Amino acid sequence: MIIEEIQGLLCEKFGDKISPVEAGAVHDSCILVDPASVNAICQYLYDDERLAFDMLMCLSGLDLSPEDENLSVVYHLFSDVHLHKVAIKAVVSKENPHLPTVENIWKTANWHEREAYDLFGIVFEGHSDLRRILLPDDWEGYPLRKDYKEPDTYRGMKVPY
Repeated sequence: MIIEEIQGLLCEKFGDKISPVEAGAVHDSCILVDPASVNAICQYLYDDERLAFDMLMCLSGLDLSPEDENLSVVYHLFSDVHLHKVAIKAVVSKENPHLPTVENIWKTANWHEREAYDLFGIVFEGHSDLRRILLPDDWEGYPLRKDYKEPDTYRGMKVPY
């Protein structure tokens, strides 16, 4: 199944919660979805036999510019049954970066979401264990945000060391 067919099925089910396919970019084409509906949309992508997206290959946080007021999360999905793939994207504000978790659908989302939380500050509502995974618990800020300012010291040590 091609991305336009997948987008058509999503539009039938979710209407205006789905935007047109983002095509012609340097990255894979993706479908922009309503952030509040991410879990329901992903559950449909998993459950519908025509789609059967049984694998979350990657979940990535994005901050494209220090001037941009938004962050994005891109979900790369694959179907072992049909051998097709899709990327969906949800955009949230930097001031209130909240999305529903998809950990209940794909267990691998646990670590992917924790990484996006740790490095971008994106909060995944309903996550079973949302805490830092790479940085110490008392680290301040989110290092992969474009507006991040590296501290001069951490616990008395010079940064970078």
